Amino acid sequence: MSLNATDQLSPAPYFWRDEALPFIEARTIADGRKVCYTRHSHEHFSIGAITAGKSLYIHGASTFQISAGTVVLMNPGDVHACNPLYDQPWSYHMLYIDTAWLTDLQHQLGFSTELGFRPFTATHTRDVVLYSGLIELYEVLVDEQAEHLHKQSAAVSFFTEVQQRLNPSTTPVREVNHKLERAAEYIREHCTEALKLEAICQAAELSPSYLIRAFKQYYGMTPHAFLVNRRIQFARTQLRNGELIADVALAAGFADQAHFQRTFKQHLAATPGQYRG
Repeated sequence: MSLNATDQLSPAPYFWRDEALPFIEARTIADGRKVCYTRHSHEHFSIGAITAGKSLYIHGASTFQISAGTVVLMNPGDVHACNPLYDQPWSYHMLYIDTAWLTDLQHQLGFSTELGFRPFTATHTRDVVLYSGLIELYEVLVDEQAEHLHKQSAAVSFFTEVQQRLNPSTTPVREVNHKLERAAEYIREHCTEALKLEAICQAAELSPSYLIRAFKQYYGMTPHAFLVNRRIQFARTQLRNGELIADVALAAGFADQAHFQRTFKQHLAATPGQYRG
């Protein structure tokens, strides 16, 4: 198990990870007044509980004011950010779930195996069952005395409840733009390189003007922002594997360590050192 803070009441972010449960990661912020994110997205599914106070929640083109008792959900690729509201204190727990693991659970629950991950339409909810369930799951995960079977069972049980309450199998799926998907896949595969717009356009068979306009509309960020975001996701994996921060900055394609440090904190509201532990 890997923790990078010993005191969950600290204003610093607290991360929980366990090598025996590689499909799930947890994060806690006890005092979010100085926690600010740039718009970003993840390759995994994210779900969080606001445990105290209020904050602003940006999801795509919408902005919401949320408060204690709210559960927020971010599909893989959803552009989002949560930031302080008028310097008011707020706190939260967040869980990051491997998309392949959650997709497999969806198939077990009767979703078509012909499709990949089935995205959620809800951006947030005040469902008291899901809120209390998420809090309980978090407490089980960070309990060093709890057995792995207990933790695994609690995760399956909770996310089954999430699917059944928020994502019924009749929910329509967003129409896929295959050319834009190819552009995104090219960026993912070459994220550590110095990419040129022409190369992305060639891979997607799209003109530069269409790609720039349609990509942002489809993914909620420009191709460059998507690239930087993907580099940060790459860096997270490297840091979890114990790589040195300077080496990760270089491997991820950043010009220097200072640039990497700034960008990482903008995306995760934590320094690479805090995240690495």
